[in-house]
Amino acid sequence: MADEVVLLDTWASMFGMRVRIALAEKGIKYEWKEEDLRNKSALLLQMNPVHKKIPVLIHNGKPICESAIIVQYIDEVWNHNPKIMPSDPYERAQARFWMDYIDKKVYDTWRKLWLSTGEERETLKKEFISIFKQLEETLGNKPFFGGDMFGFVDVGLIPYYSWFYSYETYGNFKMEEECPKLIAWAKRCMERETVSKTLPDEKKVYAFIDGIKKVLDSK
Repeated sequence: MADEVVLLDTWASMFGMRVRIALAEKGIKYEWKEEDLRNKSALLLQMNPVHKKIPVLIHNGKPICESAIIVQYIDEVWNHNPKIMPSDPYERAQARFWMDYIDKKVYDTWRKLWLSTGEERETLKKEFISIFKQLEETLGNKPFFGGDMFGFVDVGLIPYYSWFYSYETYGNFKMEEECPKLIAWAKRCMERETVSKTLPDEKKVYAFIDGIKKVLDSK
């Protein structure tokens, strides 16, 4: 019996992009269901009653939530090459640590920056750039975060690349000037079809974010 795989997601979500990249890396066919987060479907509320968030992977009727957990699940269930998680336990622990760092730092700091003004924005901008500088330092001179192979941390971070233009526009800085090695890494990732076909156009992402900001500002 063939696996039934459904992904509840929304196009601009970097968390959903992670799952789409992982599924593409493994060559898994799935049904993609776009969610309107202002009017969540009954299926989403049923499958993720705790957080009521996307993405949710539904595998043979069973839901898996939280993007980092979903990516690990995909790698374990469809355990053929290419592997996403490192085989060494220590390297696997390190990969989980940096994915956790990304999840705890990048999105929340960006959201604060996005909604800030004046001096607060300048302070948050410095904090935000320092997060990427830390990630750049962790990358070092390696082609990918895990070494020579595209893996778990790369899958976790590369979706944010489609948001870089928005970060730069709102924060008034240039990521390439601040973190040139990270941009070089992103371009290497974009050479993979699984990544380039998943990430949306950066200007489309900006228009989407700017539209939300205008609605918030008008309230």
